[in-house]
Amino acid sequence: MGAVGYSSPSSSQWLFPVGALNATPSTETSGISLEKELYDRARGVEFLFRLGTSLALPGSAMFTAATWFHRFYMRYSMEDYHRQDVAASCIFLVTKTEECGRKLRDVAKVYHMKVAGVEASQVPPDSPEVELCQVMILQTEEALLEALCFDFVVDNPHAELADLFDAHPDEFKVQEYAWSFASDSYRTPLCILYPPRVIAAACYILAQRVAEGPQSASLDARLSSPAPVSSLPTPPSHKATSPNASRFAIEHFAFNEVELAGVADALAILLEFYNAQDVTGSADYLQPVVAVVPPSAQQRRPLYRPFSQSSSSSGPQDAGLQGRTPNSSHGGNTPSKTLSQGWEPVGEPKD
Repeated sequence: MGAVGYSSPSSSQWLFPVGALNATPSTETSGISLEKELYDRARGVEFLFRLGTSLALPGSAMFTAATWFHRFYMRYSMEDYHRQDVAASCIFLVTKTEECGRKLRDVAKVYHMKVAGVEASQVPPDSPEVELCQVMILQTEEALLEALCFDFVVDNPHAELADLFDAHPDEFKVQEYAWSFASDSYRTPLCILYPPRVIAAACYILAQRVAEGPQSASLDARLSSPAPVSSLPTPPSHKATSPNASRFAIEHFAFNEVELAGVADALAILLEFYNAQDVTGSADYLQPVVAVVPPSAQQRRPLYRPFSQSSSSSGPQDAGLQGRTPNSSHGGNTPSKTLSQGWEPVGEPKD
């Protein structure tokens, strides 16, 4: 079931309408609520990022693995394949396809360390737990390959953002926010709902809105059609109107109406994700993000509810599930830096 209204790049078979999230194997065959599935998808991608960071993988490889993670759960249920096993298998597979090879045992060792919350020095060379992790990774990889139909090609919004940055330099704060939002987007299913350039535009527009502050143009204004140009000639004494910087991303990609509606929906989903989190305390840097009013033209019910409710029937909530800091460098290896002082990744035992 592909997305309707978009041109057909090679990855279009992996784009689904938002309504397809209500009919995933997890919801259809396992009775898992959409809110719980989305919460566990976010936890799974967070775990995947932690594995990739510990293995020193490039960000592009982790983004590819995260996309596979979301694609997998459009074919299989979370009841049948635990998110951590799938995350580890995605990481192991991407080390083979992205030319950043890591040994199976190294991936399995890091996997065990994250789940058990132990240091490398506490894992003996002949650890039976690591052996079990290797078996689980390989078994899950078989299902992963089948789910992906051996289609490993993935485009990501960060490449589109890099083009935007080249076309509109000297906006460092906007760039840092946009890069961070694009990384956070993988904790949502946006990568299987919209093309990368739609997601990139949504992240850039949201970054502009946050960077420019609450008194700047609303998201609705940034997405609206430009005012018609007057047919009257411009008096010689008047300068031509300067380009509307708030519409830079929209005009850069020359979106049609369908794509523009997709940008609005992607913005709404990102804001729903941020608002589902506890933004007090360590997540104070998210306050200006959650204060942004989403686009008004919404024809669907919200996807997210507070994670504190979604986590009530699961294990401990990931300490690092909150959005990333806008200070994370878009040239760095990890999408999971955080502004919170003293935050450290913690083990997440299987539920």
